[in-house]
Amino acid sequence: MCRMSALAATALAFALGSSPALAFPFGKSADKAEAGDKAPATAAPAPRKASAQERAQVARLDPLARAAFWAHETQLDASDAEAGIKLSQALRQMGNYGDALQAAERALIVAPNDVEALLEVARSQIGRGQGFYAIDPARRAEKLAPRDWRIPSLLGVAYEQADRYDEALAAHRQALALAPDNPVALGNLGMFYASRGDTAKAEATLRQAAARPDAPIAVRQNLALVVGLSGRIDEAERLARQDLPPEMVENNLAWLRSAQAPAPAPSAASARSWESLRTP
Repeated sequence: MCRMSALAATALAFALGSSPALAFPFGKSADKAEAGDKAPATAAPAPRKASAQERAQVARLDPLARAAFWAHETQLDASDAEAGIKLSQALRQMGNYGDALQAAERALIVAPNDVEALLEVARSQIGRGQGFYAIDPARRAEKLAPRDWRIPSLLGVAYEQADRYDEALAAHRQALALAPDNPVALGNLGMFYASRGDTAKAEATLRQAAARPDAPIAVRQNLALVVGLSGRIDEAERLARQDLPPEMVENNLAWLRSAQAPAPAPSAASARSWESLRTP
C-alpha cells in the first residue's frame, strides 16, 4: 500500500469489502452475547517509517505532497537526517525558505558532516537572499566532497549575493572545470555575466547551456529573460512558450515590457521576478 494512503487504509478496507472478524460465536446474536465472549480489542498498530521503496515513490509527487510526507517521517523519527533533508528540499521548492532552512539545520544537528544537509542550508540561505550565510556551509561541504561540481557552482551564487564578484567568477569556473559543459554550471555562469551587465557573454553562455539535451527548464527561461531584456521580446516569447503555460508566459512578458528596454542586465531580484532561479 502506498504510504500516502495510510490514514485512509481502514476505511478503504471496508469500502472494498474486507469485513472485520466476527465478534461473536456462531449461534449467538449481538444483543445476547456475553461480555466474556467478545474478542479482545486490538490496539491500533504503531506508526512505522516508510520503506525505501515508498520513499523512492514519493519523489514523483509534487512539492506540497512531498513536504507532508517527509514532515510525517521527521515526526516519527527526529534523528532521520534523510527525512529532514528531503523536507527541506520540498519546502524550498515551494518558496518556504525560512522553514526549509530550519528543517535543514535540524538535519545538520543529527548529521553534522552530511554534504546534502550542508548544501540545503546553503540553498535555503540563498533563497532568502542571504548568500553571505551560505558561504560557510558550502565551504564545509566542499572540504567533504572536493570533486562535487555542485558546491563551487552554489558558492558562485552565494559570492554574488555577497558582492564578492571575483570569488564568484572563480567558483563558477571551478564548477565547469569539474563538470565541463554541465548545463546547470554553464547556466549559473551565464547568469553571473548577466548580473555584471555583460549581456553578450550571458546570452552566449546560456545558449550553450540550453543546447544541452539535459538542460533544465530554468536554463532556457533564464535565456529567455536575457534575450527579452536585450529588447528582443518576440524571441523571448518563443523561448518562454517552450516550457511555461500561457498565463505564466503572459505575466513574464508583461514584466519584460514594463522594464525599460534595452535593460543593462537582470539582477538576482529580476531573475526571481521572471520566476526562474539558478539551480546549482
